[in-house]
Amino acid sequence: MTIDGYVATEFEPVLDAFAQNFDERGEIGAAVSVYLDGQPVVDLWGGLADPTNGGRWKEDTLVLVYSATKGVTAVCANLLVQRGELDPEAAVATLWPEFAANGKDAITVGQVMSHQAGLPYVEGDFTLEESLSWAPMVEALAAQAPIWEPGTKHGYHMRTYGWLVGEIMRRVDPRHRSVGTFWREEVADALALDFWIGLPEALEPRVAQLVPPRTDLREALRAFGDDLLLGRVFSNPGGHFNYDEMWNTRRLHAAELPSSNGIGSARGLARLYASCIGEVDGHRTLQPETVDRATTERACGPDEVLMTDSCFGLGFMLGSSFGAANPPRAFGHAGAGGSLAFADPGTGLAFGYVMNHLRFDPQGDPRSEELVRAVYRALAPGS
Repeated sequence: MTIDGYVATEFEPVLDAFAQNFDERGEIGAAVSVYLDGQPVVDLWGGLADPTNGGRWKEDTLVLVYSATKGVTAVCANLLVQRGELDPEAAVATLWPEFAANGKDAITVGQVMSHQAGLPYVEGDFTLEESLSWAPMVEALAAQAPIWEPGTKHGYHMRTYGWLVGEIMRRVDPRHRSVGTFWREEVADALALDFWIGLPEALEPRVAQLVPPRTDLREALRAFGDDLLLGRVFSNPGGHFNYDEMWNTRRLHAAELPSSNGIGSARGLARLYASCIGEVDGHRTLQPETVDRATTERACGPDEVLMTDSCFGLGFMLGSSFGAANPPRAFGHAGAGGSLAFADPGTGLAFGYVMNHLRFDPQGDPRSEELVRAVYRALAPGS
């Protein structure tokens, strides 16, 4: 198995850990990228992008990263905060009047962004086409009632986060752009980031094939019945969603699911997060005061959906709540199956890891965790 790319001498432990993921942890195809103080120090890729035909992972291979997309959406929303166009303490209904229905008039933008709104699933029966469309989802969410008193607890808004935050962004953006368009025009193009929410068809040949987990998670959760909130959230809307071959289709790649279907590279994610804590080629996306506000803890502790502890700021997951090896000041987002991207303002480090073999390890994904540990060993040799 060939590994290609670049690694600075002092970060060679990351190369060793990356190789071990293939040799010992069942990796199929993957890439990892690390920036330090705005400069790339690790950029590695290897394995198979398509195990069905032996197609190798290349320098420009893209892959769907599931909820690591939420961190990208959070960057966009916090950019609007930075510009004074979005107030986290404002009631959502002042920006989106229809949202006031069914007792939601006092829910704030900050509560939505930190998974406290009580809207973790979309009520109703929907076709897959409707579930991948914008208007049916945001209209249904605007009409329904929260399932807990907003602000009193939090629970992971697995897919609804994208529609809720995305519609808030669209309402306050002077040009009323979708998240995918805002992302390209306001962030990605300036930094030449290979990451998309709503993939252009011309890029489809570069996308790696996801390899679903051996266990059918949707069926496993159904065994617990309707009382399990995670079971209701997991396949919502319409019961259509599972970690299966559906995510390899053009239909899924073309849609804009700002919570779930970002497609890009490890380099694109690491470069983005590097630009949130410093300059990258003369560009800085978020200013220090914006990062401080975005990473202030807003919800931390037992998660009503995930049934474990989680911790959120303004859209970002915080600290070790999204990766056991992450440092306390880390902010970013993990994605289902293993992807991980974050920044660490304390060290000037930004990290991105993507892969196509979906794994769900109860104790955390050993592939990303070993890579993160290797990064920090390289930063502090002998520790």
